[in-house]
Amino acid sequence: MNSIAKWFPYALLLLFTALTAWGLLGMVEYFVPTVKLGLQNAKFPTGLQFLHFASILAAGTVFLVGYVVRWRHTPFAMVLLFAVMATLCFVETVDFMAFGGGNTRFLVMSLEYVMYLGLSFYFLRSSAMNQRFSLDT
Repeated sequence: MNSIAKWFPYALLLLFTALTAWGLLGMVEYFVPTVKLGLQNAKFPTGLQFLHFASILAAGTVFLVGYVVRWRHTPFAMVLLFAVMATLCFVETVDFMAFGGGNTRFLVMSLEYVMYLGLSFYFLRSSAMNQRFSLDT
């Protein structure tokens, strides 16, 4: 296994730790309006704002907990959560002009989708994830 492949799961742990923190802080700001962290998007309705941060928090938490306890269904749960986040991204981008509006917002959305697809492929097909979550047996 080359060095990048060896360290990639640790990079994912760092990424999903940051995602969990972002989701948690977004939920704190959502539920405690006196806390102003600048994470809320004024263009989003409150229900969408809640779903946005709930899905981020869920994705981060599911990966971290699943990784630690070696939950066999973690890769599949992550693909499902990526689908949820991709759907929310579409709504936020098309209906509420996320990513600054303009045509470049579709580029950012596309890059997010590529990341979700790449991570989904990695979770489902990589030997590191198959071994971690005992999918080979």
